[in-house]
Amino acid sequence: MTTEPYLLTPGPLTTSLRTKQSMLRDWGSWDVDFNKITARVCERLLQIVHGTGTHECVPMQGSGTFSVEAAIGTLVPRTGHVLVPQNGAYCQRIARICRVLGRKLTTIDYPQDRQVAAGDVERALTSDPSITHVALVHCETSTGILNPLHEVAQVVARHGKGLIVDAMSSFGALEIDARTTPFDAVVAASGKCLEGPPGMGFAILRRGALERSEGNCHSLAMDLYDQWVYMQKTTQWRFTPPTHVVAAFDSAIAQYLEEGGLAARGARYANNCRTLIDGMTKLGLKSFLPAAIQAPIIVTFYAPDSPHYTFKTFYDAVKAHGYVLYPGKLTTLETFRVGCMGQLGERGMAGAVEAVGEVLAEMRAAA
Repeated sequence: MTTEPYLLTPGPLTTSLRTKQSMLRDWGSWDVDFNKITARVCERLLQIVHGTGTHECVPMQGSGTFSVEAAIGTLVPRTGHVLVPQNGAYCQRIARICRVLGRKLTTIDYPQDRQVAAGDVERALTSDPSITHVALVHCETSTGILNPLHEVAQVVARHGKGLIVDAMSSFGALEIDARTTPFDAVVAASGKCLEGPPGMGFAILRRGALERSEGNCHSLAMDLYDQWVYMQKTTQWRFTPPTHVVAAFDSAIAQYLEEGGLAARGARYANNCRTLIDGMTKLGLKSFLPAAIQAPIIVTFYAPDSPHYTFKTFYDAVKAHGYVLYPGKLTTLETFRVGCMGQLGERGMAGAVEAVGEVLAEMRAAA
């Protein structure tokens, strides 16, 4: 057991010692060496989705939601109309962003255990030509469900509409290829699959869509077009960047590439996910989603059906064993979530499963 518990959460997550150590130096936000770090981070993020030459990477201060709101506000004109297929809390958050920004909104609503269907998007775009953009969550973090990004992207492209993708919990571990999957924006953040600290988001934007977005944004601070133009001219962020986070993210991306990039990171998480679900199944705990639509990023489990179980007691006891879990995000069912991301130490996911088993036995709450 470590003095610091491992974070089995949807982010922030446990980072490597090397990543932590890269935050020990202070950087001047206008310094040429820091600007080189920003440029390298953006260049490598573009490479991960094969967007070099066709897309631009625009970083943004704040959590991933800041960048999602920035992308919607920047790319969708104030007279635009956004279609949001929703099967979880983060899809619902995008819908709320559209309402707050005053963008016209249409939703397609699904149960939380059902994937978005490209055919439904097709029908919605056919029946309402006023829709200008579709906003899709790739991996819905509230459950772990994986939505069919490529199929939806093909439909959106055929209709000549713009696609904005929340790839917060998939970027860097699940394949997104800008050469074959058309999109106007893919949005993610530092503290997820690339295993940096939280505090910086980014949008990978199709250059043509970005160039046409001047004047759309509702906000000065969150205007990705303005951020991009300023960075092109000066190499600097418009406003004070999270310098330590950017430096640590640069280190985390270097380690990602050394590990073997997307294939290796995705394989590690898939192995973590298998170990987790197999181990929890042996403990009598059932996952919420069927394997076919489960992303290897975070897994939702039904709580034990036991009068001795309460989530807070369970959470505290598992934390005392060295692992931090996450509460469920479903409104009608008692669940909890376990993330498959991050640096999980020598014992890895097997250690987490063992800890859960010991706690359930101590609580007399085993299924």
